[in-house]
Amino acid sequence: MSGWLARPSGVLRVGEDFDLGALDARSTPGFGGDRAAGEAAMATLGARLAVLQEMLFAEARSGSDRALVLVLQGMDTSGKGGISRHVLGMVDPQGVQVRSFGPPTAEERRHHYLWRVRRSLPRPGHIGVFDRSHYEDVLVARVEGLVDGAPWTRRYAEINRFERQTKESGITVVKCALMISPDEQLARLANRLRRPDRFWKYDPSDLDARAKWDDYMDAYQDVFDHTSTPSIPWHVVPADRKWYARLAVTQLLVDTLEDMNLGWPPATFDVAAERARLGALLPAQQGDDAPPETRGKSAKTSKKAKAKKKR
Repeated sequence: MSGWLARPSGVLRVGEDFDLGALDARSTPGFGGDRAAGEAAMATLGARLAVLQEMLFAEARSGSDRALVLVLQGMDTSGKGGISRHVLGMVDPQGVQVRSFGPPTAEERRHHYLWRVRRSLPRPGHIGVFDRSHYEDVLVARVEGLVDGAPWTRRYAEINRFERQTKESGITVVKCALMISPDEQLARLANRLRRPDRFWKYDPSDLDARAKWDDYMDAYQDVFDHTSTPSIPWHVVPADRKWYARLAVTQLLVDTLEDMNLGWPPATFDVAAERARLGALLPAQQGDDAPPETRGKSAKTSKKAKAKKKR
């Protein structure tokens, strides 16, 4: 854990006394270095994350039903998409499933709000990413008044039960809330309007949601109070510094996968027999595909044969 003074799973974990209002969104809890040190640590962590993801994938090929889902929540511009690109972009894409939960479709509205989430859980061996998630139904739905009445207490209980069942099925749940300051959000929105290549990321409704900032913070606090459980806690990640947020989520994923005690599945064939079969073919191999110890042997033999004929 180069540069870390404490595991992020501890310093970012939401406990009973957590107060979102006291959070410094520009802080770097648990990390003792600057941006340069953080980016250097990311390079090392990325290599380890890639190995662990491959182990998870390999285990599933041998019958394991284990998987992992990363739940990302945060206000607009908080960096959820950047986590998908810069963190999960460091591993083999065939082992990653990304799902973004926007407004429900007509079909999804005909079902319970968790229906589409269950259908999007990662397959065995995969890391799933929820860029926004089932928590939209107790955050956006609450603040924007999209649901009649106030079913939030019931929904918190339903979500806790759903996540517990998800974990029991073999899918580890890692929940991260990327929290930015109002000033940082304003700067990021302004940047989108300055750059034509960012216009597509700007939505006028972002300013409408910003006007309800305090209401959203209250809703987030309630989410943390009711759904950060001992076995599936929330991790609140200060996100004004993008490099730190990405580093923290990467370290959380690496630590979680390490704690799963993954391993390479044993061979299902006779290794010695297959080595013998392959060994019989190795002298005939040439070029870059041949093992280093045999590469070029046939060419050398050919040169020796030509030299003998000349003599």
